[in-house]
Amino acid sequence: MRQIRYQEIADELRQRATNAPAGSVLPSEAEMSIEFGASRVTIRRALELVRDDGLIAARQGFGWFVATEPVQQSLESLATIESQVEGVGKLSERKVEEFAFETPPARVRALLGVEQVLRVKRVNLADGEPFAVVTVWCPAELGAKLSRRDVERRPFYELLDIQLRGATQTIGADLIEAADARLLGVPVGSPVLRCQRVTTDRHGDPVLVSEHVFPAHRTEFVVDLPQAEPSMTPSGLRIVE
Repeated sequence: MRQIRYQEIADELRQRATNAPAGSVLPSEAEMSIEFGASRVTIRRALELVRDDGLIAARQGFGWFVATEPVQQSLESLATIESQVEGVGKLSERKVEEFAFETPPARVRALLGVEQVLRVKRVNLADGEPFAVVTVWCPAELGAKLSRRDVERRPFYELLDIQLRGATQTIGADLIEAADARLLGVPVGSPVLRCQRVTTDRHGDPVLVSEHVFPAHRTEFVVDLPQAEPSMTPSGLRIVE
């Protein structure tokens, strides 16, 4: 029996989704329309068939992507991305993109109170797929003995010879810029979760400033809220101007 065109396209997309890494973004509907020589209506019908099989999903800003369970990260304790990823049974890796001693941006200089920092930008991978872009700044004095290889193999928390007290973490929604989109393999302007963290030593002085960019379709932050006074408002809520 002759297959209807959208069913033929759906069969091809099923094969691609089966062989592609979880969370990877598919070409846009417009691109697939050109590739298959079919209308957008036909492409959408094919995609919906594959979605009904649970192989792909769609989200505003990303388009279609290979279905995946978001990596959950707990906010209840100071932990590394690696430990969170490994905690859900995924292989964690890191790839350093930039390693430089330089003058920090004004915000980082104000927090750390120094004129020179070590800046490291890396990509964290979960099961071989880009999961986060992380930029870390630490005072040049603390990072003087570190090498590119050191920070690619171990987190700063293990490398710095100081006792840490804790961190303040702020998470907000944003749209990804071109450089980070390239590293994460997602469309420019797609939604991300941007986490800014300031880590302090045992005296309460900031020693690390970091920025974490997570693709929104692959990440969930989880926190258990203890019972307190009756309220429907999340603690720490702040209106962004």
